[in-house]
Amino acid sequence: MGFPTDAPTPPPTGGPPPPPTGDRNGPAVSREEFDALFARVRTWGRWAPADRGAWNRVTADHVRRATALVRTGTVVPMARPWDTEPGPDNTRPALHYMSDLGDVEAPEPAAHKDFIGADYHGKAVSHLDALSHMAYRGRFYGGGTARDLVGAAGTRFGEVAALGPLVTKGVLLDLPAVLGRTWLEPGQAVHAADIVAAERTHGVTIGEGDAVLLRVGRFLRRRELGAWDPDASCAGLHVDAVPLLAERGIALLGSDGDSDVRPSPVEGLHSPVHTLAIAAMGVPLLDNLDLEELSAAAAGTGRYEFLLLVAPLNIPGGTGSPVNPVAVL
Repeated sequence: MGFPTDAPTPPPTGGPPPPPTGDRNGPAVSREEFDALFARVRTWGRWAPADRGAWNRVTADHVRRATALVRTGTVVPMARPWDTEPGPDNTRPALHYMSDLGDVEAPEPAAHKDFIGADYHGKAVSHLDALSHMAYRGRFYGGGTARDLVGAAGTRFGEVAALGPLVTKGVLLDLPAVLGRTWLEPGQAVHAADIVAAERTHGVTIGEGDAVLLRVGRFLRRRELGAWDPDASCAGLHVDAVPLLAERGIALLGSDGDSDVRPSPVEGLHSPVHTLAIAAMGVPLLDNLDLEELSAAAAGTGRYEFLLLVAPLNIPGGTGSPVNPVAVL
């Protein structure tokens, strides 16, 4: 293959059970087919520094062209509210509590302080996955051995601090709008042909250095019908859509899910799109975005490309970061 080879919970009563997926998440892909695809889209050795991966594609010229997309000055944030409520899609709720109620320091002026914390790699917090988040067959993007590079103090490769902020062109692929639906049902796979149809419908073309945001309508469905377990069933990309994105040379992939269709169509691999994007292509991911406001703004202006700003926290050794990406139309 050209790379080393060593090495669902039901919803609570009252919540909507996800519909059976049947073969909507297919076609099925064997591990041998997946490994061939991994080798096909891999970009190991292409850039330095390697732990910025595909963000190396974004040059000053990309930034200047992206700023030219701003027409109305409309600013659209995409982070979900900090979610402290447990549920089937939030098994490790974020923390928020007051640490100073104005009664700790000298009386004037009164100072109020609070604490936040999150085990954010899940299905509730809007976050960025750095290149250290995923390894395949024991290897990170570029071929380093994950066992040797990650310890209790964090990672020594692919840390989120190495990425820094990203400013580039964002492209929204609003699949429910393209398909004439309110949302995609959990388990529905998005294929390469769907991406091409979205480009044609929205009047956009995904290019090198772009950030692609895939809306499946997850949080609109959640607001209307209630929470369910997205680890068991969620709309997202099938692996057969990844070669198209690789050919276009994207720098970032994001979704209101986590980009993967679930159940996974690949035997024995729970997050194949994560694996291909991060470990093969060096493309960081944005998970759990709330894209409803952006969907409405794009529909209202008829413009599905925009200036995108992503500024992760500067966490040395971190595998990712909570984040509030911002689109400017």
